[in-house]
Amino acid sequence: MSGSTAGWQPTTIRRFVRALPTSARTVLVETDLGKGYLKAIGGPEGPHTLACEWVGTQLAKWFGLATLDFALVHLTEEDDLPFADGGHAERGPAFITRAESGEPWGGDPRQLKGLANPEDISRLVVFDTWTLNCDRHSEPPEGRVGRNRVNQANVFLSEEAPARQLLLKAIDHTHCFTCGRPLTRALRFVDRIKDRRVFGLFPEFREFLSQDRVALAVRRLRQIDRATVGRMTQTIPREWDVNTDVQEALVDLILSRAEFVADSIEARLWPQRELPF
Repeated sequence: MSGSTAGWQPTTIRRFVRALPTSARTVLVETDLGKGYLKAIGGPEGPHTLACEWVGTQLAKWFGLATLDFALVHLTEEDDLPFADGGHAERGPAFITRAESGEPWGGDPRQLKGLANPEDISRLVVFDTWTLNCDRHSEPPEGRVGRNRVNQANVFLSEEAPARQLLLKAIDHTHCFTCGRPLTRALRFVDRIKDRRVFGLFPEFREFLSQDRVALAVRRLRQIDRATVGRMTQTIPREWDVNTDVQEALVDLILSRAEFVADSIEARLWPQRELPF
């Protein structure tokens, strides 16, 4: 089964390396093309999170963000991959990313000062807001009391970058669109499309935000079209149980949300620009 990152398409799982205690029950494996982080059918959140990962990562790449190499690989009955909680990966299509040298961001803003791609901080905030990605940084829904959700581990600092620098890469898009809940036709509901929260904006990111870079990201956002998104959703494996009606609802959400965010994100990031100075 083909993936979407040219030049990296593993076909065989050679051995199990380690199970990670993540919500997606990620498994580190050795493939015929090196090590990779695999997410398979059988996790407690269901296969729709795999569909969100597949579409979300394709959108991130289209949007100009640096991503890990990614692909789909088919698991067979011979692949014995235990989860950290004692379950096992089921046979069928799985999402896999190539393992890179690097580490999750630890929250230190000094690490961000040495990035080879600091412009991607602005782009990432726009992207997470567009895709309603609650699993990097998000506030509670409007009208609800709770603490911010903070997951610095989903900001990866890759060492595959120019000497003595790091490359910011966006990883883990399982919680785009629904925050881990099943995909349904309710994706079209206006309260989801017009959710006014800003996602992905860690307090440490604020000093690195650029109005010019956000404006460029907005310009790119306005270029998304139904054909592009449709090609992404149509490649969701049928084993992940996303029917045609739900695929169309997901396309509608992505397009409507793009228009809403393009029209509103700059005013939400810099509300002081609206004051009569």
